[in-house]
Amino acid sequence: MTLTKIRTAAATSLAAAGLLLTLAACSTPAATQPTTSAPASTAAASSAADGPCTGVKVIVDSGSLKQAAADKSVCVPVDAKTPASKVLEEADVKTVGTTQYPNELVCRVNGVPAADLEIVHKGGTYKEECSGMPAAFAYWSLWVKPATGDWAYAQEGLATLQVSPGESLELLYTVDGEPAAPKA
Repeated sequence: MTLTKIRTAAATSLAAAGLLLTLAACSTPAATQPTTSAPASTAAASSAADGPCTGVKVIVDSGSLKQAAADKSVCVPVDAKTPASKVLEEADVKTVGTTQYPNELVCRVNGVPAADLEIVHKGGTYKEECSGMPAAFAYWSLWVKPATGDWAYAQEGLATLQVSPGESLELLYTVDGEPAAPKA
């Protein structure tokens, strides 16, 4: 393995770990209400599969796991900048942390990956136990796409990330770096 590949793998692992920490940190249980009012509309999220979304398009893609239980694409009506965690809540996307880091990491999204699922990766197979840090080669990544432009790896986690009307937000499960980014 070349030094460049080692550095790239290390940087990717560190970025993934940091993202996992921030993703779950702002995930609030359904019974907990935020202390500030969110500008999200009270209207229910609608299917985002067809046509433009004037709110925030939320996409959950289980990637190569191909787990329909996680996959989702909905439009969440918002009329101003809104916390990403609130948008996911409105989209009925549920995140779960780990035993060691119950609020700091995202281990599962809508139950995926299931505890008994054997995740095939370059080194063999892996089962996510959600006890500690998820594997650096198999994790949920967070992406944002502006109203006009390309997908970008989120530079903030759900606790601080704000999304605006016309933007898209995606949780993408990555195994061995694939898929490398959301679909166009």
